[in-house]
Amino acid sequence: MQKRNTQQRRRGIIEQLNLTGEVAVDELAKLFSTSEVTIRKDFVELESNGLLLRKFGGAILLPTSASELSDEKVSPHKKAIAAAAASLIKDHNRIIIDSGSTTAALLPELKHKTGLLVMTNSLQVASYLLERENEPKVLMTGGTWDTQSHSFQGKMAELVLNEYNFDQAFIGAAGLDPQKGTTTFNELTQLSQTMAKVCNQVIVMAESEKFQRKIPNVELPWSAISVLVTDDKISADVKQQIEQQGVDVICAKSTEIGA
Repeated sequence: MQKRNTQQRRRGIIEQLNLTGEVAVDELAKLFSTSEVTIRKDFVELESNGLLLRKFGGAILLPTSASELSDEKVSPHKKAIAAAAASLIKDHNRIIIDSGSTTAALLPELKHKTGLLVMTNSLQVASYLLERENEPKVLMTGGTWDTQSHSFQGKMAELVLNEYNFDQAFIGAAGLDPQKGTTTFNELTQLSQTMAKVCNQVIVMAESEKFQRKIPNVELPWSAISVLVTDDKISADVKQQIEQQGVDVICAKSTEIGA
C-alpha cells in the first residue's frame, strides 16, 4: 500500500507541475498530508528520472529548449568567444554561468573539463548540464522568474549566491559601453552584481557588435570586470579604452567565412 501511495503522490506532483510550472515543498506537503522530508525525497527520485529540476524550496519543470544549444544554432562569433572563455577554466573550478545565448554557447566547451561545480540562474543551462555524461555538480539560484531575461532573479537568488565563493563568473551583456561597462534594458541588475561580488574573476562574454547598442542601465562597471572575451571585430581604439581601465581583452577569431 505504501509503494502505491508513493507512486500516486509522485504522479500528483508531476500533475501539479504541469499545471503551474513550479511547486513548493511546503505546499505539496500540505496537499498530500505528508512531511516536507518525504516531498524532498520524491523530488530527488523524480529529478533522477528527468521529470523535474529541484530548486531552493521547491521544484520546476525541466525546460524543453536544451536542443537549442546545438552547434548548428550557435553563431561562429559566439562559438569562438565560448572557446576562448572556456580556455580560462581549470578542472575542479567553481563557476557561475549567467543566463543568455552567448554564455550558453560555453556549455559544449565544458565537455573536457572535470570536477566542475556550476551555479546558474538559467533553466536552459541547468538542463543541458544535467544531460552530459561528465555531469558537473549543478546548483540553481532559485528566486523569482523574470520573463524578460528568461532567468531567475530577485532577493532569494542573491541570498543563495552569497552563501558560496566561486572562482569565476561568466556573464553576458545586452550592450557594452567603452567607458561605463556592460549595459542592459532590464532594471534587475542586482543579481549580476552579486555574481561579480562572490567571484574571484569576472569574465564578460559579448560580441563586439554590442558596442553599437545604446542602452541606459549600467549593469557592471569595468572596475568589477576582470576579462572581456569578444570577437576580433572590436576596434583597436575601443580595445585600448577598456584595457586602460584594468580589464584584459581577449579577441577571439571566428572561423566564419569572410570573418
